[in-house]
Amino acid sequence: MRVWIDADACPKAAKDQVIKFALKRQFEVVLVAGQSQVKPTYTLVKLIVVPSGPDAADDYLVEHAVPGELVICSDVPLADRLVKKGVAALDPRGKEFDAQNMGERLAVRNLFTDLREQGQVGGGQGAYGERDKQAFANALDRILTRLARG
Repeated sequence: MRVWIDADACPKAAKDQVIKFALKRQFEVVLVAGQSQVKPTYTLVKLIVVPSGPDAADDYLVEHAVPGELVICSDVPLADRLVKKGVAALDPRGKEFDAQNMGERLAVRNLFTDLREQGQVGGGQGAYGERDKQAFANALDRILTRLARG
């Protein structure tokens, strides 16, 4: 099994949680980034830095992740592409992307993008807190167990 991480946007605490699970369950973790990152020293963790460009890391993830694997990402259009390919996708706050919720997730994302562009709402998500870490760990455990069972 392999877990991919869209490393540029993923909180360090979520990356660390995935690596903890990987050490315990013995699976490979692949960090994909558009800019240089510090790679953890574990042999089961790989870092791939893609050439810079719009959606270069996203394209790499869609091209290389396969059904039966998991991608950690917060990018809704990326998650949509992965789900359509049959790849499991989870955001760092513990919300799984799936065929049933993708339409709604895309609509909400597009609405907030439009509202931000019009100056009606500001900023993005709040700080990544303990509640997010716990929700992510629970969802990660559930999805890894499901994928391991095939």
